[in-house]
Amino acid sequence: MDTQITPPPTDDEAVAIVAAMQALWPRPVIAAEETKRREATWRFSGRWWAKPLPARRDRPFI
Repeated sequence: MDTQITPPPTDDEAVAIVAAMQALWPRPVIAAEETKRREATWRFSGRWWAKPLPARRDRPFI
């Protein structure tokens, strides 16, 4: 990085300025590929309408 600072700062000031410039300068970011999440699918297990018809019939309690 070629940068000129005028008026010439002290050594400590120059170090602080260069550190601040490096911290604020944008750098390319390599993003890791996201793991693909499993799509939510509609499941019928445990639903009252998924049981066989005879199991869904209410028995009369007399």
